[in-house]
Amino acid sequence: MLDFLYNNLPSSILFAIGPINIYWYGLILMLAVFISFLLLIKISPFKKNIVFDLTFYLVIFGLIGARLWHVLFYNFGYFLENPLEVVKVWHGGMAVHGSILAGLLTIYFFARKKNINFWRLTDSLVVVMPLGQAIGRWGNYFNQELFGKQCEFNWCIPIQNNTDHFHPVFLYESLLNLFLFVGLLLAYKTKKLLSGMITFIYLIGYSTIRFFMEFLRLDVNQMIGGLKWVQWLSLLVIIASIIGIYKVLSKEKN
Repeated sequence: MLDFLYNNLPSSILFAIGPINIYWYGLILMLAVFISFLLLIKISPFKKNIVFDLTFYLVIFGLIGARLWHVLFYNFGYFLENPLEVVKVWHGGMAVHGSILAGLLTIYFFARKKNINFWRLTDSLVVVMPLGQAIGRWGNYFNQELFGKQCEFNWCIPIQNNTDHFHPVFLYESLLNLFLFVGLLLAYKTKKLLSGMITFIYLIGYSTIRFFMEFLRLDVNQMIGGLKWVQWLSLLVIIASIIGIYKVLSKEKN
């Protein structure tokens, strides 16, 4: 597999039907959502109709949030000059932070409407989140995005119109998210953690992954105090999640 990555230059197009192109990116995102949904159905303590309804809203608003975050915070000037590109999601450009924020807001309003505990909902959902992220990162590979600094290891990847090879950050994130998923699933199955704990552990885990991966990534260069703004955001999420865990534990003691 490593030699394949080093020597293969992927195409973003899976196949074409006349003038219509079917992209790897879209197929992989669909696969990520479908597999995550099947697992969620299996582990969720809620009835299937609740999971179906919530998943429907999460897919819609999660995709919108992911796209808007990318448009606003990663390359706003480009999209301002090319507004039609905003809807061309098959070209890539979905930000996980936007998906997470939109997802949390969706769950909040859904939980209020259905009179369901917010934390019980999020705890089951964040277990499958890193699995979906691990699968979805391969869409970045076929779009030739989410690569890092130049390298010459046998797992480094070529990029079109470039003679060098680069760190496959998509692969690193995919593997790390897979490890995070396994850890969360095992913790969730013990049923020993208080409501909200799994959610905060996920936020800490993913934010830690992003913090260190940003040292390799080349797509965001805005620096503040020696770190990228995404790294500062990750640190903020980690601190907020630690405070959240402290409050959950303090509430239980009282």
